[in-house]
Amino acid sequence: MDVTRTYETAQYLTFRLDRELFAVDIVKAREVLEFTTLTKVPKTPDFMRGVINLRGNVVPVVDMRLKLGLQQIERTVDTCVVITEVVLDGEQIVLGVLVDAVQEVLELAGGQVMPPPRMGNVIDTSVIYGVGKRDEEFVILLDIDKVFPGTELKEAVAAA
Repeated sequence: MDVTRTYETAQYLTFRLDRELFAVDIVKAREVLEFTTLTKVPKTPDFMRGVINLRGNVVPVVDMRLKLGLQQIERTVDTCVVITEVVLDGEQIVLGVLVDAVQEVLELAGGQVMPPPRMGNVIDTSVIYGVGKRDEEFVILLDIDKVFPGTELKEAVAAA
């Protein structure tokens, strides 16, 4: 972890997973869609929920809950898919991320973002860009490019 990192003012799309508030840089989020029927792709990891048709393009959809080690839940009226762009081997890939509910776009000044907490080898914090605060609640800022290691995502996208 780079403790000398400086944070700049940026906007983040916030969303819920379980009772926790997470966010990704708004630059990485293209749009938010209502949850629709997914086409399951055989022999893909559990977190790979299937694919959707997005204006004639096949887009893989991953369950962010499962990827982050949380329990899978049933779909609700608030469940949605955030269409993101992730970098895979230097190439931008469009990827749908299933979340419990999208909250808002939140602007955080650089001074409002703290580095991820140090937790030794107990928890992998490499996917966390930083931690911000909205009112009295912490917001976990995810580095979406690091959430899915290259080979893991590459295999899932290839299968899709």
